[in-house]
Amino acid sequence: MIFSSILEPPLRITASARPTATSVSRPGRTGWLTNALLALWLTLAGNLPLWQKLLAAGGTGATGAWLMFSLAAMVAGLIFAVLSLASWPGIHAPVASFLVLAAAANTHFMRTYGVVIDASMMANVMHTDAREVRDLLSLPLLLTLLLVAGPALWWIWGRPMPRQRLWPQLLRNAGAVALGLMVALACGIAGYQGLASLMRNHKTVRYMISPLNTVWGAGLLAAQSLPGKARASEPLGQDARLGASYAGQVRPLLLVLVIGETARAENWGLNGYARPTTPVLEQWQQQHGLVNFPDVRSCGTNTQVSVPCIFSPLGREAGGDRPGTNENLLDVLQRAGLAVMWLDNQSGCKGVCDRVPHASTRDLQLPGLCEGGECFDEAMLHGLDERIASLDAGRRQQGVVLVMHQMGSHGPAYHRRTPAAQKRFLPECSSNALPDCTPEQLRNAYDNTIAYTDHFLGRTLQWLQAQADEGAYDTGLLYVSDHGESLGEKGLYLHGLPYAFAPDQQTRVPMATWLSPGLQQRAGLDTGCLRARAAGPVSHDHVFHSVLGLLDIRTAARQAALDLYAPCRSG
Repeated sequence: MIFSSILEPPLRITASARPTATSVSRPGRTGWLTNALLALWLTLAGNLPLWQKLLAAGGTGATGAWLMFSLAAMVAGLIFAVLSLASWPGIHAPVASFLVLAAAANTHFMRTYGVVIDASMMANVMHTDAREVRDLLSLPLLLTLLLVAGPALWWIWGRPMPRQRLWPQLLRNAGAVALGLMVALACGIAGYQGLASLMRNHKTVRYMISPLNTVWGAGLLAAQSLPGKARASEPLGQDARLGASYAGQVRPLLLVLVIGETARAENWGLNGYARPTTPVLEQWQQQHGLVNFPDVRSCGTNTQVSVPCIFSPLGREAGGDRPGTNENLLDVLQRAGLAVMWLDNQSGCKGVCDRVPHASTRDLQLPGLCEGGECFDEAMLHGLDERIASLDAGRRQQGVVLVMHQMGSHGPAYHRRTPAAQKRFLPECSSNALPDCTPEQLRNAYDNTIAYTDHFLGRTLQWLQAQADEGAYDTGLLYVSDHGESLGEKGLYLHGLPYAFAPDQQTRVPMATWLSPGLQQRAGLDTGCLRARAAGPVSHDHVFHSVLGLLDIRTAARQAALDLYAPCRSG
């Protein structure tokens, strides 16, 4: 009665004014009741991971009960305000349905994988392709959608909102929004001390409130995409030119830059991992001078952030972790006169390759390597000579930079990332519901992906060495993963947590480099020195400047202090 007295003026029913299906009383009463019940349902059923976390954090006793009540009432008030804001015929049902489905999906993914929802996670959702969606589909997801979203959707679509006059509807909606905000504010003030302590000690909680986390994340993402908010797309390295080493070169150079996917440093054999996940690279380290960097930090915890950041001149602290439309390393290399190509076995280059030649494995039909619309990483090695030959001949005479973007260790369906012949660790987890697998099965499946990356990099190195032995190119390789992965540590799976409190498993990544004797000589590089210095802290911030220095590209955009090769280069 309190809600109805505020949102609906009293009506006098007379014989000449009988209520009908389109009477003012019906939509007012239907609107507030629908929104109130939906807000209550979303607060309780749509936030099970939140309440479970609070109970696990000590939300018992009188203090804990008051904290949970005040937070629940505040969340319900905010959800009621959002629903009331959209309470217009033809708008309310789609918006409410979206919020319900978002809450149900959030419930599944937060409970199953321990992820949270923020703007970067919403960006991941927007750029997810069909292959990634397939890996996430499961029976538990369907059951969660049915149990959490099903009753709410029945309630929403069973009570369509009739059309009403503009001003009465506007006043009614405004009153409902104000009421919801007042309830949220009052409850926030009443429980401020406990809520402030909760948010300070458990920072992930703010990203677990569904579906407000989705609304907030989507809003931030939209704001970042507005023309006035986006960073200016200014040319980068307009002064870029080839250095003195090109004037008398005997052979052009060929650098392969491999961008790994979801490989974490903790499971990288070269970093001291107990399992032999990188036996091929260990041989290259011992026999051919490959250099491993054991302490490398990623720029972000997801591909959407990290890949553009790797190719950006800006470090993470300077804004490199905010994907923009600025030109990048590939633009500078191409502007200097080199032939550049991006080869993708993933969900795209995230804007990095938009202005250079690029290709994808998506349409390849290679028996044993490609099936079901997805290829193993070795497919990128198929026809490489022809791909390079298709590039501009004048640029090729100077040098080629080829970027390979791996599928790597992309989860949760790790078992799909490795061919049957490359599965070294068994039994492996073959489900995308990772908590259903034993820790040993999960580790086996993930380690198989690292071992396959080792195999793929070994084959790439063999191809590069053959190019060097034939006298076609002075060759080199730089490998770095975009971000890491959680495998159940502290109840977390996959990746994508906000960087400020992401665990090391998501931010420490493997990185390695190899240079042919010819490239070492033309760069004046002492790999023994590089190996001795490799143990120091490194990050994605170094890649842009190190590649420019290694390839002898002269530009003011390069910072010598961030060039990993510079201290070991003579002249």
